[in-house]
Order: sequence, then structure tokens, then C-alpha cells
Amino acid sequence: MTFEDVFLREYGRVVSVARRIVGDVATAEDVAQEVFEAFARRFDPNAAHASGWLYLAAARNALNEVRRRRRSDLRERHEFALRGASDAAHQREMDPQRTIEREEVRRLVGAAMLRLPERLATVLALKYGGLSYREIAFTVGIPEAHVGTYVVRAQRAFRKEIEDVGSY
Repeated sequence: MTFEDVFLREYGRVVSVARRIVGDVATAEDVAQEVFEAFARRFDPNAAHASGWLYLAAARNALNEVRRRRRSDLRERHEFALRGASDAAHQREMDPQRTIEREEVRRLVGAAMLRLPERLATVLALKYGGLSYREIAFTVGIPEAHVGTYVVRAQRAFRKEIEDVGSY
């Protein structure tokens, strides 16, 4: 099997896992590109752990991207406040309402995912990224029989975090 074969077989799922965390396809595709570049540098395409490594790397890189965005957003807000821009100028710079609402949802999801324990965030991203319980078990390194329990725990923790983040 070649790297191209691995790429073609796994690209969609890697993007799907990342998209569940970052919230948009373009950023998820960027994350997938980074993941596949790292994989190509480190491993033989015939490695037995290829799929698991790719999915786990996608989840971790996506979480890192959310953290990076969060820091960037904080810096931008701080710089904006330092410039002393008026509310009217701030409103002119804002996108249409729908875009704002989508960004707020992404922010809430990203913040909630960051507050989850890494294993639960990873299980949740993998589950909603379309992986089977068997694939999740292999990727995360837990027995397949425990995946359902992890998924339920992750969903509960995520709901609680969304409620907590949304109440700020």
C-alpha cells in the first residue's frame, strides 16, 4: 500500500473528526493536511496503526487549533480594546448576524471540547467523525466493550460544559 492509498482511504474520516472539533470544513482540511504530512514523515504507509494514529492526531491537532484560535481571538479583542474603537466602528467591522451566530456556536463548542478531559473529547470527536466503536477502541486504546460508556460519559460532560460555557 502506498501513502496515496492511505490518504485516499482515510482523508474523509480525518477531515470529519477534525471538523467535529473545529467547526468548519476549511480549517478541518488544513488540520488533515498537517496530520497527513506528519504521518508521511514518521511512518510507513503499511503501518498497522495508520488509521488509529491518523484519527487520534486529527483530534489532537484540531483541539490545538481551537486553542490557537482562542488565544488569537483574545489577542485581537485586547488589541481592539486598546485602540479604543467606538461601538459604532466595532459594529461596522462585524459580519452579518448569521455568521456571528455560527461563530458563537463554534466558540461554545470549542470551549466546551477544551474543558473536557482529552480522552473524552477525542472519543466524542471520533464518534461524531463517523468512526465505528471498533475503530474508536483501536484509536484510543480502550476495549471495544467500553466505547459506548465513554461515548455516553463524553456526551454528558459535553452537555454540561456547553451549559456552563453558555451561562458566562
